[in-house]
Parts: sequence; C-alpha cells; structure tokens
Amino acid sequence: MVNVDELRSLAAELLEQGQVRSLIGYRRGTAGVLAEPCTIAAPGEAETLVWDPTCLNNLALFLVEERKQQAAASAPDKRPVGVVAKGCDSRAVSVLLQENYFKREDVFILGVSCEGTGVIDPRKLSARLKGRWPTRVEFAGEDGFKVSAGGDETLVPARELLADRCLECREASPRLNDVLFGEVVTERGFDEPFRAAKAAQEATEDARWATWERHFDRCVRCFACRAVCPMCYCPECVVDSTTFVNTPGTSAEEKATRIRWCERSANVSESAVYHLTRAIHLAGRCIDCGECERVCPVNIPLRLLNTKLEMEAFQQFEYEVGRDFERPSLLSSFRDEDPNSFIR
Repeated sequence: MVNVDELRSLAAELLEQGQVRSLIGYRRGTAGVLAEPCTIAAPGEAETLVWDPTCLNNLALFLVEERKQQAAASAPDKRPVGVVAKGCDSRAVSVLLQENYFKREDVFILGVSCEGTGVIDPRKLSARLKGRWPTRVEFAGEDGFKVSAGGDETLVPARELLADRCLECREASPRLNDVLFGEVVTERGFDEPFRAAKAAQEATEDARWATWERHFDRCVRCFACRAVCPMCYCPECVVDSTTFVNTPGTSAEEKATRIRWCERSANVSESAVYHLTRAIHLAGRCIDCGECERVCPVNIPLRLLNTKLEMEAFQQFEYEVGRDFERPSLLSSFRDEDPNSFIR
C-alpha cells in the first residue's frame, strides 16, 4: 500500500532543500468527498497531501499550465517541478516528454501505484449510495473500497465503483518515476484492454453512426474535454482558427476573415467535426485517463472515440502510448513491416 506519510515527508524534504520549486499533488477537497488538485510551495504544506481513490484528476495537465507560466515569466525558475503521478498521469508525462514539451530534468515524478484497484467513478458512487452523502472513500486492498456514509462503513466491491478506464487499465503502476510509492503492479484483474471499444464496434455502421449522431446532437460545445486534456496544449485550437494566433494587435477585420474548419455553434455537423478532429489529433497520444469523459456535462462517452484509435495503434503497429518517452512517437516512426496497403 502507498504510505501517505512517506509521500508527505519526501515532498517536504524536496521543497525544504530546494530540489523542486513547487509540487503538484492532491489534498482533501472542500466540497464533498473528492480530493482536489493543489500546488504547494512550502514544506509545511506537504501535510495536506493525500492519496486515495478520489484522486481523479490527471495532474499532467497542471504541468502544462506550469510550463506556460514559466515560459511567460521574465525570470523563470529553472528548478524542476514535482508532481504526484499515478499510472495514467505518468504516461501523459511520458508523451509530453516524447513531444519535447519539456525536458526530463524539468520534472520530478513521485509515482503512486494504484495497485489492485484504481480511482472511483463519482457517478457510480452516487448511484451506489442512493442519495446518501459519502464522507470518506478508502482503498481496501484488492477486494474493493471502504465507503463511509451516514455513520455507516461499507466494503464495496471494486468493480462496482471503479472508473471504466481503471477496469481496462493495462498498467496500474507509473513506469516513469523518480520515486515509487506502493507495489509495482502490471496486470489487472478486471476487464481486458479495449473491451468497451471492441463491444461498441460490433454494431453495424449505420447503428454506430446513429448512436454518435445522438451524442453529437447533445454536445453543448463547452470545450471542457479540450480544457482538461493535457495533450491539448496548442496555443490555438484548429476549431478556433487555422491562420494565426490572436495578439493584442489583431484587428476585428483580421479575426472575421480568418479561415475556420468549423464553427462554434452547437449543431450535429459542427460538433461531429470538432470531436472527430480532436480524436484524430490524439491518435498515438491519448493515454486513456478518461478526463474528457469525466468532465463532460452531458455525459458523452468520449473515451470510446479515443480508445478506438488507441486500439488501432496497438493492433496495427504494436504501439503503446506513453510506455517509453525515448521511443519515437506513432506518427513520426516507420517500420518496413508496418501495414501499408492503404498507399498501394
């Protein structure tokens, strides 16, 4: 099991000795049972760090924001930033390193193993408790989670509460780390990888499109999926413009005449272009953290789009996203034995 006291102790030591300029982790939330992301800069703040099944967020996103802030600073701090990373977070960091978004020495990774379970799905927890307000959710070994609510303490089987991404997770421990807390666990005892994607593609083409047409019709184009994704770090998204980045000197006429691939209006065709374009841009880059689906206000199963392409990359090219940051990315590598009938 992950020893949280040891995690806090190391975090305080790194900050006290100046080995990191700040550390991104989780703390107890102020609105409900879920943990929330936090950035600490003083050794004394390390006592607030937590690690439990409610640590849902992919903290690699905050590394991206930190990098943007340092790039804009007049006198940037060259020391690395520390980050608490579970398996999927670690794979996201690996992709960012692979794409040279920052260098390996710019980040200190405190890996935390999910071991036999993973993180919960808040919707599943709410359904399980039938309206009761939980006060705590803890790891309970491989058997499940210990849930406290209304003075009662219940052991809930892991499968009933686990996020879908955790059910299909191929590697529960962060392969990329500077220090690892918890046991190294590779194989999970739940569903096979890509189970949901394989099941979805068994339907006919017409049925699949009818399903996605309904989903795209519900999309409100809030762009929460884009905002929460650590791989969506472009200065300007293709759905906003394809000509140039807005600057203080950009005129209204220039903004009005720039080329757009799709409009921001919430209709089926425009939403389809947005989601499909984004999925293609994540091919070979999505690490299946499920954050896009978690934050969607209308519950569109966005994870299916991304894992479908992840599955194709694995089956066709034996490529596993985020497994090795020193390996060339999917779209920048070629092998003679790669399937290439599409160009013949």
